[in-house]
Amino acid sequence: MASTPTPTAQAERAAPPKNAIDRYFKITERGSTIGTEIRGGLVTFFTMSYIIVLNPIILGGVKDGTGNNLADFATIAATTALVAGVLTILMGVVANFPLALATGLGLNAVVAFSIAALPDMSWQDAMGIVVMEGLIILGLVLTGFRQAVFNAVPIEIKTAISVGIGLFIAFIGLVDAGFVRVPPGGGTPVEMGIDGSLSTWPVLVFVLGLLAMIILIVKKVRGAILISIIGTTILAIVVEAIASVGSKVDNPSGWSLNVPKLPDAFFATPDFSLLGHFSLFGSIPKIGIVAVVLLVFSLLLADFFDTMGTMVAVGGEAGLLDEKGNPPGVQRILVVDSIAAAAGGAAGVSSNTSYIESASGVGDGARTGFASVVTGIAFLLATFLAPLVDVIPSEAAAPALVVVGYLMVTQVLGIDWKNPEVAIPAFLAIVLMPFTYSITAGIGAGVITYVVIKAFTGKIRQIHVLMWVITALFVLYFVRGPIQTLIG
Repeated sequence: MASTPTPTAQAERAAPPKNAIDRYFKITERGSTIGTEIRGGLVTFFTMSYIIVLNPIILGGVKDGTGNNLADFATIAATTALVAGVLTILMGVVANFPLALATGLGLNAVVAFSIAALPDMSWQDAMGIVVMEGLIILGLVLTGFRQAVFNAVPIEIKTAISVGIGLFIAFIGLVDAGFVRVPPGGGTPVEMGIDGSLSTWPVLVFVLGLLAMIILIVKKVRGAILISIIGTTILAIVVEAIASVGSKVDNPSGWSLNVPKLPDAFFATPDFSLLGHFSLFGSIPKIGIVAVVLLVFSLLLADFFDTMGTMVAVGGEAGLLDEKGNPPGVQRILVVDSIAAAAGGAAGVSSNTSYIESASGVGDGARTGFASVVTGIAFLLATFLAPLVDVIPSEAAAPALVVVGYLMVTQVLGIDWKNPEVAIPAFLAIVLMPFTYSITAGIGAGVITYVVIKAFTGKIRQIHVLMWVITALFVLYFVRGPIQTLIG
């Protein structure tokens, strides 16, 4: 297999730029063409556009601590697409890197299940925590402190965070589809289907959709996730038209969220009323400053390390890394990504982050930020298709959560399982996320166990000073209930 040419080699044989766009984005210099960049940008959009469907299902299907929903699915979908479009264009124009951004899967699960659902917390409070996290990350980037924190956390714990979130997302998908349920009698914590049997039409639709998605991914079909969601939705509409299953509210065997049926209109003026739907400091009087700090830290860890890995992976695929393994304009990439985290919270759709799916467009030839501009424009056009989101039942979208979970779990190979000093903390971080339905609990258990093991095996010097600080915060987080009782 021929090696990917380096940017220097590409520049030496590149022709002069053909126009202002070519010159600004260095399209010819990087060995690409405008047509190739347009195609690559569209491939990236179709590969990651499933987030327009999944984000409303994850955020819109959960009530906050006050018993309220964030918004209707169409509003969340339109705002999700708007923010993704604007930020992806910003990445292309400012950083000139073929990287697209949108609401982070895993991050939105943290916001929905570990933050917004806390007692007395509102969606505005939860999004305020997201904004805090984004502003802190931006500060860390501008001061250079981000690298210090990155170096402090052991690689095995970083990897375990992604793997654990992958399992958590997959578990959410199985529950949303009704494949996994809480049994009425309480004999076991969960069970498969109803009384251990997959006997409902919605679950059958989910299983067929999951198998179809798996086949498309194995066959390396571009846009496999989106194609499967669309195809499974069509199947669900047909099933509902014939069987009249109805909603789970009225029928235990019914559809979990949306009842699939054709919409009254396929296009509509997008509703962006979620913009500004956040309260920056509203969470502090409700859950306390220590809990807020730990929640911000949990988001920061998940966002912060994934981004660094994503930009290096995409840069490597594009042949844009220098001799030290860094992509061009690292600081500009990280600044835009940090702004995206805060902007997603300020828009009420959770933290936005860089997508590894950008590698699909790079694999199709994209090499510059012009591809990101194309991807961003496609997202902006998609805001007018928000009514279609109300058609998609969770049983059609849940297979994507399972598949994305698989993709994240593959990173488990990066953990040295023969070394119990790091493997046991990593294991606890991974399994406790789905078992406790809390990403924060998993990270905390992993960090504390790692520090305790190192301390009691005489390897205190191997523990970075920041890890002691993080451990102390997590200990306070786990015992905050008794502490609040004593204070009260």
